Amino acid sequence: MNIIIPMAGRGSRLRPHTLTVPKPLVSVAGKPIVERLAEDIVAMSEEKVEEIAFVIGDFGEEVEAKLLAIAERLGAKGHICYQEKPLGTAHAILCGQQCLNGPVVVAFADTLFRADFTINPEADGVLFVKQVENPSAFGVVVTNEAGGIEDYVEKPTQFVSDLAMIGIYAFRDGNRLKSELQRLIDDDVIKGGEYQLPDALRNMTQAGLHFEPGAVSEWMDCGNKSATVETNQLILELTQQELFIPDDAVIEESVIIPPCFIGKGVKIHRSVVGPHVSLGHQASVTDSRVENCLIQDNTRLSNTIVKDSMIGSHASVTGQPFNLSIGDYSEIQ
Repeated sequence: MNIIIPMAGRGSRLRPHTLTVPKPLVSVAGKPIVERLAEDIVAMSEEKVEEIAFVIGDFGEEVEAKLLAIAERLGAKGHICYQEKPLGTAHAILCGQQCLNGPVVVAFADTLFRADFTINPEADGVLFVKQVENPSAFGVVVTNEAGGIEDYVEKPTQFVSDLAMIGIYAFRDGNRLKSELQRLIDDDVIKGGEYQLPDALRNMTQAGLHFEPGAVSEWMDCGNKSATVETNQLILELTQQELFIPDDAVIEESVIIPPCFIGKGVKIHRSVVGPHVSLGHQASVTDSRVENCLIQDNTRLSNTIVKDSMIGSHASVTGQPFNLSIGDYSEIQ
């Protein structure tokens, strides 16, 4: 089985955190989003993952090396593929076409999830969905009486379904998907300047392929600051069974309320940290109260109360209570 992870988007909804770091490389609970996504798919899949294609923009050699290392650590061969222009979801997947053969999972890199990855061998694919209260904000699938998918509607203005596509798809035949995506390009089936995956899915469904909805138990969005802080909270609850403090961390006259992630070299003095706090490597907290926050590497908090916040790397926060969303190298006092 192969995995394609399209991740070339600008991450504009998560600014300022994505001004210096590509969104999939933003750490949540101590680990980059894309690394967690790839790990989760490998862990949930019954089949061995052979290759992983990361579809990126111009992220630089350092980021590319990190992505290839993630694939290698998971026992797969990594590929760096480029989407030079934002031409839509179908185009992004086709950019990773060297992995479009045999069983393939397509996973867009702004979503983390938990699901049963057992795929009906009689189905041509599974589209993972989550029941939502406001379907008009999502692309949804419409199912028939037998439970199969019969149509795809983007942000419906009238109710047709409340099963939102979360951006995770499993296909039995990657080559079949590749030919359908290429047909969109060749026939210039374009909407709003982009080639869209649902158009390819609709064509395959109308051609007789059978797709089923796959239920997810957890859908954790990383689209904006509030959603990412909430995702950090959920991941800590799911993964931090015991509080782990690195040997080189310094904790003095302080209380840590789990679940929390404490990075290497963290220093905490006369403070209360937690619950649901991720402190990146070499971060420091002094005379402060920190709760439900996602804080990246080398950031300093002093004489403050910070809650429900997302703070980038190499930042400094001092003074009155804050609910913050600030990027790298920012200073608040």
